[in-house]
Amino acid sequence: MTSVQGTVVDIPTEDGVADAYLTHPAEGGPHPAVLLYMDAFGLRPRLEAMADRLAAAGYTVVVPNVFYRARRAPVLDLPEFIDAAARPAVFEALGPIMAQLTPEAAMRDAGAYLRWLESCPAAADGPVAVTGYCMGAGLSLRTAGTYPDRVAAAAGFHGGRLATEAPDSPHLVAGQVTAELYFGHADDDPSLPPEQIERLEKALTEAGVRHRCEVYPGAGHGFTQSDTDAYDRAGDERHWEALLDLLNRTF
Repeated sequence: MTSVQGTVVDIPTEDGVADAYLTHPAEGGPHPAVLLYMDAFGLRPRLEAMADRLAAAGYTVVVPNVFYRARRAPVLDLPEFIDAAARPAVFEALGPIMAQLTPEAAMRDAGAYLRWLESCPAAADGPVAVTGYCMGAGLSLRTAGTYPDRVAAAAGFHGGRLATEAPDSPHLVAGQVTAELYFGHADDDPSLPPEQIERLEKALTEAGVRHRCEVYPGAGHGFTQSDTDAYDRAGDERHWEALLDLLNRTF
């Protein structure tokens, strides 16, 4: 297996400095870049391990702490394993932090992350790929629509609220997307009910976006996160196959 080199970096933004985890193959390079958006539980060992797995496949990966306005990672003192008993307290603490990250602020930050990758010696020239988890899936879609000249592929897994009736719903950027998209939806996910899945599919199809949206049977919201009780091994491995297929097609 390819050895990787990971480190913490600081990314200047219009609103401050975002700490991030950067990882890439230890030898060779530069490598195609991937911007990985965290879930709500934040930048932590599980996401670093996921980034390292992508790096071992030949990519330079950066995982920003999108909650940097609150504090550097870890933003919360999380338990080693997040189960149903821990969730209420965690989300109570996360509420005001998540509220700070408006779509406008998130996309200002996305521009900063992409500019930083342009000057990163470990990242190859040219467009990047984006992937995101839970809330990060929406950020992935928004980034593809906001910066179409910089994003060649974007993926999202167990995303929530991707196609609501709100005037700033993520799916409304479909008309600006030029990247190839892939979404792996959780099965029976209250944050992404069937009507939102249909609305997302319709918007992407009508906009002529190259895309595939799949529901993973039996996999609940958060199925890629092995440090939570939502983890589903089969769904996680299917996600890796789909993501690496997308990246291989793109780069």
